[in-house]
Amino acid sequence: MAKQTTKGRKSRSAARFGPRYGRKSRKQVADLEEKSKASYDCPSCNRNRVRRTSTAIWSCSKCGYTFAGGSFLPETSLGRSVIRSLKKTLEAA
Repeated sequence: MAKQTTKGRKSRSAARFGPRYGRKSRKQVADLEEKSKASYDCPSCNRNRVRRTSTAIWSCSKCGYTFAGGSFLPETSLGRSVIRSLKKTLEAA
C-alpha cells in the first residue's frame, strides 16, 4: 500500500485567508510577504540589516541609512536598468 501524502497545506503566511481568494492569489501574497519581511544588504555599510519601514521606504538598523526603493524589494529591476544607463551616459560625457 502506497504512503498517502497530505494535499495542499503549503499556504504559509496566507493561511489566514482560509479557502478564500484562490490558490494562486494566496501563493502570490505569501511570496510577496516573504520578500518584504526579509533582510537585505545595505548599500551604504554592506551589512545584511536593511528592513522595510513602510511602503517603498527601507532603512538599515546598523548605520541608520534610509532610502527609497521598490514596494516589496529594496531594489527593482527597472531601477537597476535606469542606474546602469545613467552611469553609461555620465561616463560618455
